[in-house]
Amino acid sequence: MNNASGVRVRPSIESLQVEYRKGNKKPLEDLMRAWKGIKALPPDDPNSFFMIGGFHGEPFRGAGWGSASYWGGYCNHGNVLFPTWHRAYLLRLEQALQSIPGCEQVMLPFWDETSEESLTKGIPWALTDPDFELDGEKIPNPLASFTFNRAITDNINGDDPNYSKPLPYVTVRYPLSGLVGTDKDRAATEKHNARFKDAKENVVLLNRNIVDWLTSYIVVKGNVVPTNVKRKFEQCLDAPNYTVFSNTTSAAQWNENLPEGAIPVVPLESPHNKIHLAVGGFDVPHGPNKGDFSPIPGANGDMGENDTAGLDPIFYFHHCFIDRVFWLWQKRHGFTQHLDVIAEYPGTNSVDAQGPTPGTVPNSWLTLSSPLDPFKKSENGKERAYTSLDCINIEEQLGYTYGPGSLEDLPKLSLAATTVPAGNSSKVVRVSGLNRAPIAGSFLVSAYVNVDGERHLLGTEAVLSRWSVQYCANCQTHLEVKAFFPLDQFSVSAVEGAQYDVEIHTREGVRLQTQPASPPVSQAVAGAAPQAAPKLFRLEVR
Repeated sequence: MNNASGVRVRPSIESLQVEYRKGNKKPLEDLMRAWKGIKALPPDDPNSFFMIGGFHGEPFRGAGWGSASYWGGYCNHGNVLFPTWHRAYLLRLEQALQSIPGCEQVMLPFWDETSEESLTKGIPWALTDPDFELDGEKIPNPLASFTFNRAITDNINGDDPNYSKPLPYVTVRYPLSGLVGTDKDRAATEKHNARFKDAKENVVLLNRNIVDWLTSYIVVKGNVVPTNVKRKFEQCLDAPNYTVFSNTTSAAQWNENLPEGAIPVVPLESPHNKIHLAVGGFDVPHGPNKGDFSPIPGANGDMGENDTAGLDPIFYFHHCFIDRVFWLWQKRHGFTQHLDVIAEYPGTNSVDAQGPTPGTVPNSWLTLSSPLDPFKKSENGKERAYTSLDCINIEEQLGYTYGPGSLEDLPKLSLAATTVPAGNSSKVVRVSGLNRAPIAGSFLVSAYVNVDGERHLLGTEAVLSRWSVQYCANCQTHLEVKAFFPLDQFSVSAVEGAQYDVEIHTREGVRLQTQPASPPVSQAVAGAAPQAAPKLFRLEVR
């Protein structure tokens, strides 16, 4: 489908569902046909889903698979190339879909994650139904999972190859586990998954979790405070520049330097991470109605880890929404023709957050001219790597745009709205000094406020990580996690005399709880009661 200007349109998957139910089945059927086609291609075919899905993380075809200097995959996280690398990635996947005969007009849809349907029902049924009728035949839904057509051996993690995937591995989502790389992993996964045999009930649990993540809130002394992912997506659209909008590392430094009374910025990567973990294996720590939403120990879905996320089809519908939010931010701030990177700022070095990708020199500065390997384009008869400069204007440079969806009509913040309203608290709960190297896999950092004997979740920062980060030599000095939880939604009186604490929710279901900390400054001590453990991170309220 093209718009009035002749630019091809990426619609929402929800709109394709509506058309399908109305009787216009071809758009959704063609999408299913294209996905079925690329998944059936031999794994060495450049258009196969196995090949393209593996660019994000495993099976680590670049320099990283055999060198401790690299993290292993091509994807960029925690740096300024995060939005543009994934933009080029989606384009490559879309080109593969269009290579399937009869699917030349197929465009990659976005899952509209902040639409009313997602807020009330969760993931669109086209991404979760187990079967789909195509050409009069019921087939396994190509968008619900991926059955590997080649085994993967984890060469990164030494004697503990958690991410190895023997045939016939099928990707899984919350509440299931997909860790099968070792005998110990397989035994734990079989025991865990035996508790979740009902596929339909698993989708119900998954959707309930997604809705909780998207809509959670707390009420403290009459203050209704949103703590949800929808709010984070809205807030990221007001990030003041591309550098801090683009990634968590740059935003953390920006927030560290803010003057008192300024509201911390939210980068695009923050809500992006939360959806990864919601689909891949984490509950909201405490839900909007104070129910028991503690993590399910052993839930290790593929979307929850950088190494495996790109091999679940839902990854691309999620990232299509992320790319759409990126485009909305560009239009909102007048950056459709150019982007600016703050030179040599945190988040602009190849070792920041994750370590360098294949083709990038360790400890080099990232710019808009940095290569977005492994994605190539032809220029003057020669092939070269895409750069961010090739991916700024999606309509003029890449030939696509986005159809209608949520977040389009949000009012732009005034300058006054970037500071704390009069009468509200200007304090921020700050977590720093947390080293993610010894933490196995992705995890959550959750902050709580204790008021009048009641404990309320202030917010959760999702850290999308890997099972064994310590194997990347160039990552070791760049693994500090910072998180900021502003109190600007609370009146000064509501949090007067309050105490604060922080929990780390790991993949293993372990909760590392701080000792309560009183403003303005306190040192957090993490451990399992009643025994105190070594200091794990700093907790400040100022």
